[in-house]
Amino acid sequence: MFLLILGLALWWGAHLFKRLAPQARKSMGDAGKGAVAAALILSVVLMVWGYRAAPMDDVWWGPSAMMKGINNLLVLIAFYLYAASGMKAGITRHMRHPQLLGFALWSFAHLLVNGDLPSLVLFGGLLAWAMTEIVVINRATPGWTPPAHPVPIRKEGIAVLATLVVYGVVALIHIWLGYNPFGA
Repeated sequence: MFLLILGLALWWGAHLFKRLAPQARKSMGDAGKGAVAAALILSVVLMVWGYRAAPMDDVWWGPSAMMKGINNLLVLIAFYLYAASGMKAGITRHMRHPQLLGFALWSFAHLLVNGDLPSLVLFGGLLAWAMTEIVVINRATPGWTPPAHPVPIRKEGIAVLATLVVYGVVALIHIWLGYNPFGA
């Protein structure tokens, strides 16, 4: 569990570093980008390693057919929010933080079907990070003007297609790892 918590702490620190210590980050220049990227890669490795190694002794709930369905729908929406943000699709004109909200939705969806202690630490910690990041950004730059860029239908289509492709790949990876997101 230590590695999992260490990975989460590193994830939080690497993401919040720019906002909480802007002068320190600025003094690093372009080298700071590499350092933050390395810290994020290491954090993901530690989270995966720590999660896989953590004992699954305490389980309070597990996946039911209904919760798997809700999870799958929420993850699909989360992937769309992330893709739409990258494509600057129409929803980005109505939502300030689509990537962070998608990430929070993804984390919450995983909490619905994983009621063990390592999952609560991992997905709960990531959900708390995403919500904290939104608050920190909103406090740093409180005024938000929705973008007025035109959104060609092609961008919407690509965002939907990218969502479905990524969703399918992630589902296949889950099945390959032994976690069928669709079956019982």
